[in-house]
Amino acid sequence: MKSDYSGYALTSTGVTSTVTLKKQQGVAAIEFALVFPVFFILLYGIITYCLIFVAQQSLTLAAEEGARAALRYAATPAARGTTACAVATQSVSWLGTTNVACVALITPTCSAPPVAPCVTAGAAYPIKVTVTYPYSARPLVPLLLGSLMSVAVPTTLGSSATVQID
Repeated sequence: MKSDYSGYALTSTGVTSTVTLKKQQGVAAIEFALVFPVFFILLYGIITYCLIFVAQQSLTLAAEEGARAALRYAATPAARGTTACAVATQSVSWLGTTNVACVALITPTCSAPPVAPCVTAGAAYPIKVTVTYPYSARPLVPLLLGSLMSVAVPTTLGSSATVQID
C-alpha cells in the first residue's frame, strides 16, 4: 500500500484519483485565461454599441423636439431657427452642449432666384433641424483597441427633422 503523506493508506483507485487531481491542478486557471478575453471583448462591444444606439436615438429625439419648437414658439424665421437649435441642444445636454452641433436650415420657397431672402408674410417655408455629434472625437466609451476599433464605430452621429411652416 502506498501513502499520500497524510498518514492514510491509499488503495489502487485512490492512487489513480490522486494522480489525476495533481495533473488537473491549474487547468481551470488556464481555461479562464483563454476564455475571459473573448467574453470581455464581447461584453465591451455590446456596451459600446448600446451607448451608440442610445446617443443616436437621443439625437433623433432632439431634432424632432427642435423642429416642434420651431413650429410653435417663434414668429420670424430667424427666431424659429434659433429656438429650434436651443431646444435641440438642451435635449441632448447629457452629451455635452459644446459637443453637439445644431443647424436650422430655413429654405424659402421662391419662384425666382431671390436677391434678398424671399420669405414673405404668409408664405410657406420648411425648416430643417440637423443635430450632429462627433463620436470619433468624443467617444462615449473609450475605444478598447485604439485605432483598430475606430473602424467599427461611427465617426459622426446625426439626425435631422423637417417641418413646414405655413
